[in-house]
Amino acid sequence: MNYWLLKTEPTVYSYDDLVKDKKTVWDGVGHNTALINIRNARKGDLAFIYHTGSERQVIGVSEIISDPYKDPESDNPKMAVFDIKPVSKLAKPVTLAQIKADKKFSEFRLVKESRLSVVPVPENLWREIIRMGE
Repeated sequence: MNYWLLKTEPTVYSYDDLVKDKKTVWDGVGHNTALINIRNARKGDLAFIYHTGSERQVIGVSEIISDPYKDPESDNPKMAVFDIKPVSKLAKPVTLAQIKADKKFSEFRLVKESRLSVVPVPENLWREIIRMGE
């Protein structure tokens, strides 16, 4: 299993929207590296939902429920998407400030490549964020 972090602007699509919808297509990603990450994701992987904008925090956990596939809404064959469903909201959000303040996260791509919208999460950092959100 792999772990991911998916960024979203909460005024556009929030974790609560995902809970209400029960599942969604994770689309709208155009950055080449983020698209590579989407193509590397697999059904059964878990992903944090991270609210960008003024919130800047990990808010909940989702499950990737399909392997990646070509974006049916795009004519560009390079555009890839996958489907996700909610798993659970964190008891307390984990902020970017908390993550940056912990030296364990110094090489985490969320910190080093802040514009990347789909970020792999090493298992040890996944466990740490889960612990911080309890």
